[in-house]
Amino acid sequence: MRGRRATINDVGQAAGVSPATVSRVLNGSAPVDPALAERVLEAVRALGYRPNAAAQGLARGEWGTLGVLVPDLGNPYFPDVLKAISAAVQASGRRVMVMESDERPERERELAEDLMRCCDGVLLCSPRMDRSDVVDLAARRHPMVLVNRIVQGLDVPAVSVDFFGAMTLVCGHLTKLGHRRVAYLSGPPSAWANTERIRAFEAARAFGLDTAIIPCGATSQLGYDALPKALGTGATAVVTYNDLVAYGAFTRLQEMGVEVPGEVSLIGFDDLAREHLAGFQVTTVSVSRRSLGTVAAQLLVDLLAGRHDSEPRFLPVELQIRETCAQARV
Repeated sequence: MRGRRATINDVGQAAGVSPATVSRVLNGSAPVDPALAERVLEAVRALGYRPNAAAQGLARGEWGTLGVLVPDLGNPYFPDVLKAISAAVQASGRRVMVMESDERPERERELAEDLMRCCDGVLLCSPRMDRSDVVDLAARRHPMVLVNRIVQGLDVPAVSVDFFGAMTLVCGHLTKLGHRRVAYLSGPPSAWANTERIRAFEAARAFGLDTAIIPCGATSQLGYDALPKALGTGATAVVTYNDLVAYGAFTRLQEMGVEVPGEVSLIGFDDLAREHLAGFQVTTVSVSRRSLGTVAAQLLVDLLAGRHDSEPRFLPVELQIRETCAQARV
């Protein structure tokens, strides 16, 4: 049977000092006579005493934990980002606490505040909450980083995929293929990433691409349900909020007997298909979810170390041309 773990009281008794003195020696929080310090350290070695990291953190006013809030853990985009965040945070000697809003923007502020009460810093991933709520959270002066959300004029570190630039690439590609009428199955209406995509479509009207915005969402089922409305616009190409929506739309197109890309081209976003939708070779926009998570975590670790950088960072994207996009039908 294993013996009980040595405590700070045991060390103090062995060294002939108080627990407070042991704490001062181990934390370096106050000067201690060298001979006394050596007695304490000798007792630590003899007893095999290991300080409780959580308790030490609390004594310094730290939790040793970073909080992450995401909108939907069922979307494979976010677990991939979380894995990268976790690896970077653990490398800094901290832990990660994750909360999910279940795509309910009205819950996000409360959940973020809960994380702030028990975490040293918070990462808000693709927050859907109103701008005013983000501003109010920033005003608390609790270390916070925004991921896939840029709030102009806010002094908060942020990193995001370049959604506007990415959708501009998509629009340019479709225009070169002769498409002039496109339907966009839009994402969650409160998502900043969705707003940036729509902004790119609006800009693309200048070079002859007309886009019908179809309310949809971020899941395969919603893509399946919204597809008939997209076809009803007379579009020769359908662009979706993400690859999950594209997969649902593709399934519906197959059931309707519509050839892809012979009759309708289809483009997704996020490049989830190869890892999570086996065999679905959709043309899509590739984003590095690992880089996004790593950069976000490092921004928060730097912020906690007093290195503040509020200049937004945008990650590059790449258009992956596969089997679902072709010349527009005449």
